[in-house]
Amino acid sequence: MRVYLVRHAEAAPGEPDELRELTPAGQETARALGTQLAANGVRPAALLTSPLLRARQTAGELARSLGVEAEPDERLAPGATPKGLREAVAGRGETVIAVAHQPDCGLIVAALTGGEPPRFPPGGVVAVEVPG
Repeated sequence: MRVYLVRHAEAAPGEPDELRELTPAGQETARALGTQLAANGVRPAALLTSPLLRARQTAGELARSLGVEAEPDERLAPGATPKGLREAVAGRGETVIAVAHQPDCGLIVAALTGGEPPRFPPGGVVAVEVPG
């Protein structure tokens, strides 16, 4: 299974952390990423997201471009692990997009690939193969 792991786009500072919204630039980044993924032929069977607002807003922009509904999943909240990602995407189809947070995204990719954590800017994406 191919998983496109996305770090939420740029969020405004503030409290409480779980209610931080995307900045206008973050909204544009998420919108552009959705357009790019669609143009590259990415057709996810599922789009999962951390339940935090900034991640849900990022997923919402992706969903518009990709024609799939975003589904919140607690396993993608801050502190997400490779095990939690595998459990969240299991049985969801051959292609899944998961929106989460840093440093989790980088650590998950490193654990799944056996390499170093990749650079994961806000709105960044890395595709990884997850044993299904």
